[in-house]
Amino acid sequence: MNNKPVGRAPNFTNACIVMFGVNITWVLVVIWSLWGLLAAVFLGLSVNHLIERGRVWAAARQAASIRRGKRF
Repeated sequence: MNNKPVGRAPNFTNACIVMFGVNITWVLVVIWSLWGLLAAVFLGLSVNHLIERGRVWAAARQAASIRRGKRF
């Protein structure tokens, strides 16, 4: 039996953000090479819009949770 205490999990947030940047970069380069600059720009703007909308949706969900008396 393993009697060692359970430690804390490592924080991989920075690694996740960096890898998202790396992945979106190569995806945009591939799209640029296949369909051109306008398609890559459109996809980049779409992803940016979805990220911004996600922040708005999260803030609305948090406000609704606080109104119900619960912490989000």
